[in-house]
Amino acid sequence: MEKILVSACLLGAKVRYHGGDASSPHPALRRWLEEGRLVTACPEVDAGLGTPRAPAEIIGPGSGRGVIARAAFVRTSAGADLTDRFLAGASLALEAARHHGVRIAILKEGSPSCGSSFVYDGTFAGTRTAGVGVTAALLEKNGIRVFSEAEIDQAEHWLRDRSETAPH
Repeated sequence: MEKILVSACLLGAKVRYHGGDASSPHPALRRWLEEGRLVTACPEVDAGLGTPRAPAEIIGPGSGRGVIARAAFVRTSAGADLTDRFLAGASLALEAARHHGVRIAILKEGSPSCGSSFVYDGTFAGTRTAGVGVTAALLEKNGIRVFSEAEIDQAEHWLRDRSETAPH
């Protein structure tokens, strides 16, 4: 049975920066949970950041890939540098994925850790920019296919396609 890494907030864990969750009612997530297929992670909490916590954004080029390359940083609006915490959280998520043989992840869009198609631009003005979060970038760099919570249907098709072509 293929395991799936999922942002803990999507399953109702109150781990987001504001102390809330982003619970998804998608039936596939609920089914996978019942089947015991989900490996949950919150890279920020797993790296020791509390809940609630100051919002953080990626500042510099390349979004999460830039953070991994040390060309960009993760900071709070007050200027606190959280880069090392975000890198540590990403490493913990990758470690969990490897431990469980995960090849696919469903992560919270827009997060500086988990965003898979957009993050916020570092101005703390609510402006989105194309890019990926630090954890999403590290997972992708290591061959794990990342989907957002808006792409669960596509993730389900991806899994189905892989299981139909796998040797039995």
